[in-house]
Amino acid sequence: MKKNITINLCGRLFQIDEDAYELLQQYIESLRASFGKEEGGEEIVNDIEARIAELFAELRQQGIEAITIDHVKDIITRIGRPEELADNNENENKDEKSGHKYDSFRSAAKDICDNVRARTAGKRLYRNPKDKMLAGVCSGFAAYTNSDPVVWRLLAVVLVLVYGVGIIGYIVLAIILPEARTPEQLLQMEGKDVTPQNLADVVVDDKQSAQSRRSLLGSIVSVMLKLLAGLLFVLFVIVGLVLLVCFLLAAGSLIIVFTVPGASHRSLPFDLGYMNLPELYAAHPWLVVIFIVSLLLAFITPLYAIVHGLFAKAGKIKPMGTWQNVAWIVLWLIAMFSLFPSLFALQDLRQAERQAEQEARYSGSITPCAINGVPMMEQDFNYFSQNGWVMVETSNTEDKYATLTSKYEYCTGDSTVWYLNGHEWENDRPLVYQAEHAEWVEPGIYSLNCIVRADGHGTFVYTQVDGEKTLKEIPPYGMKGGELWLGITKAMKENGKDMQELKAEPQWKQDEWLKIAKANHGRGYGWSDVQIDSIVVTADSIPVVYGVSTVPAFTGQPCRAKQFSATDFVLTRIGDLPK
Repeated sequence: MKKNITINLCGRLFQIDEDAYELLQQYIESLRASFGKEEGGEEIVNDIEARIAELFAELRQQGIEAITIDHVKDIITRIGRPEELADNNENENKDEKSGHKYDSFRSAAKDICDNVRARTAGKRLYRNPKDKMLAGVCSGFAAYTNSDPVVWRLLAVVLVLVYGVGIIGYIVLAIILPEARTPEQLLQMEGKDVTPQNLADVVVDDKQSAQSRRSLLGSIVSVMLKLLAGLLFVLFVIVGLVLLVCFLLAAGSLIIVFTVPGASHRSLPFDLGYMNLPELYAAHPWLVVIFIVSLLLAFITPLYAIVHGLFAKAGKIKPMGTWQNVAWIVLWLIAMFSLFPSLFALQDLRQAERQAEQEARYSGSITPCAINGVPMMEQDFNYFSQNGWVMVETSNTEDKYATLTSKYEYCTGDSTVWYLNGHEWENDRPLVYQAEHAEWVEPGIYSLNCIVRADGHGTFVYTQVDGEKTLKEIPPYGMKGGELWLGITKAMKENGKDMQELKAEPQWKQDEWLKIAKANHGRGYGWSDVQIDSIVVTADSIPVVYGVSTVPAFTGQPCRAKQFSATDFVLTRIGDLPK
């Protein structure tokens, strides 16, 4: 059962079903869009409406009470074509014949240009909604150049593999290029004349599937590209959600830092205290404001475009126009170009302020902060003096702001534990570092245990008793992994986290094992447990001297490491002297 509608066409009343009415209305609107801007266009449309009314009257005289969609299609087909516009091909041919003769290279280039002009003559570039996989960009270029869309889609895939250039280009084109929505735009996209007959063909064939016109190869490639497009869409959604969460956390952190007095930066989702934003805001407020505004626009602009596109696709709001899309793209580019320079400037300011602070601290602390004649930073002086260490030799003091100790990467992930740390970042300078500790013990046999790491060969743990020296090289695992972490994680993997070996240990040791296993997000910090056995002490007056050294004259080996760390030195009595 279909619903009939009574319409008034040129002063005559006709009964027409709902589908036929929609088709007729769309056809007449297409005519008005086509001829409305031309001089006398309104009269042409009125004449066509009068002709349609006459044909409807003929059908009623034949006994047809209600006009159906088949009658409307037949009438649209029967309407005659207007006179065709004069063709200018003859004039173009004359111009070409009278033109200059090119050599072979220029002639070939001219032929290519002529071919391109011939393919795109009378066409406008739109996104094709009738044969689209994502936004219709590739099929739009195919219609504009009269080529196969598969070629453009394969080219897009190749460009995606070139550092993601294709993704950015596709998104920009999808935003800039308008979509061919009206029958008139579809005809302009295909380079066809906007005539009543062609408009009728577009209206009638609007629901025809482009898939039926594809070749077998095109169908196979289209299916593969659809799968790839689906995977990329899922990936983009996941990345977008992650970026959205990061943005919300960063925005919340910024709000807390600048609005809550005394807020702890370390407790925030992002360590804004590391960036010194509040301090930099007090010194350079305009730079911090540019950075924050650029950061907000860089996230909000694409987020707004996505939300607006989803609502427009759902029919809730109108889609953005071309100029509006261009404006949003320009705004986003301005935000990105402003974000990175301001970020680099913030980093430079931060480093300059830290250097000035360290220089002020260092220049006023050279005399008290020195052990064994070696000047050092206050943090190093505190560690050495409190733990009884002596700096034997180092080249780090040539660099005024180098440190001899560090923290943040202890084997359990505890960022408050200090340890010996030597580093030399100049490629042409060797790492020179030797620190030692003397411990007086009663006669007996001892062993030394310590936790150490290094990023290259040539760093050693040593002991000296009455002139007898013992060396043990630090395993060069770098700043990840390490024998300590590898051994614990292997044991837990083979036996499970609830293994009896771990449950039999004290609770503090169970906690340490679990912390080490989780350190550095499951990659370890490079620490290994080094042990030197059979340290013989024969008298109370002979101390056990132990420490770390990278000095080739002492170790007998060249040092190829640029960084090492050492801590938790424990000297343990394991036996008595033989009688």
